[in-house]
Amino acid sequence: MSSPALSLLVVGAADDVTDAVTAACGGAGWTVTRAETTAEATRHDAVLLRAPTTQALARLCQHPGLAQAAFDSAVLVLADDGDDETEAHLLRLGVEGLVAPGAPALVMRAIRHAVERKRAERAARTAYATDLATGLPHQAQLLEHMTQLLALREREPAPMVLIVLRVEGYAGAAAQLGSESANILRRKVAVRLRSVLRASDVVAAIAPDAFGVLLGRLVAPADGERVAAKLVRSLQQPFVVSSQPCAVAAAVGLAHYPEHGSDAGALLQRASTQAGALAVPGRDGPAAGTGRGPGPAANDASA
Repeated sequence: MSSPALSLLVVGAADDVTDAVTAACGGAGWTVTRAETTAEATRHDAVLLRAPTTQALARLCQHPGLAQAAFDSAVLVLADDGDDETEAHLLRLGVEGLVAPGAPALVMRAIRHAVERKRAERAARTAYATDLATGLPHQAQLLEHMTQLLALREREPAPMVLIVLRVEGYAGAAAQLGSESANILRRKVAVRLRSVLRASDVVAAIAPDAFGVLLGRLVAPADGERVAAKLVRSLQQPFVVSSQPCAVAAAVGLAHYPEHGSDAGALLQRASTQAGALAVPGRDGPAAGTGRGPGPAANDASA
């Protein structure tokens, strides 16, 4: 049975080796695209990079788009030579492996295997990195994404901030309306937070009463405090659950990169500790009545 067709991006200048592989892949029905950078990696199943010398392999370790490309697609390197330290560094960046130039059929086999591994990895991330109550990524996925982004920031310095929001209000909703209503309230809080952020920002459910918000690129570090205040304000408007208005309130903690470090776990710990140390103003549970404060938001129709 023939192998399924794949989409392959070949990056860098052509030579006899990549020409032979490209011809073989095209002959097998694969879609092959050549490019000078990895910018289009997300559109392809696999990316093939060429490093004909030790120096080229070392330069590849410093390639600013490599970690992101390897996160999105199966990345393989055609390398004539290399040492254990360089190969280990590339593997840490997410590269599937180094392949010795040889018969195109063997290179194609390595690419197919790398694609299957990447697909399995993606499936595992989706299955085990989603908070079922909200549909958001959970803490493990947030930390993985932060680690990948921090690797990029080492080469492309730019401020970023992690915000942790500790939300109170679920206990009162559960006591008065039932546990399912508390779960509905949590989902509505997640939707409200997501609605006031950019598509590029990451929102994760990191605990039953806490959310993490990663702002991957800021114009200025002070923008983190501005967005945190915006998120808190967004939760001040009561939600409607089981035809009852429910109020929540939040405390926030922030961790800035690079000011507070470059380790994902340490940044999350700092922001979580700060949020946990602050008192949460407001009520815990259903609001006393619709006459207090503004009415429910349009996306909070009664559940």
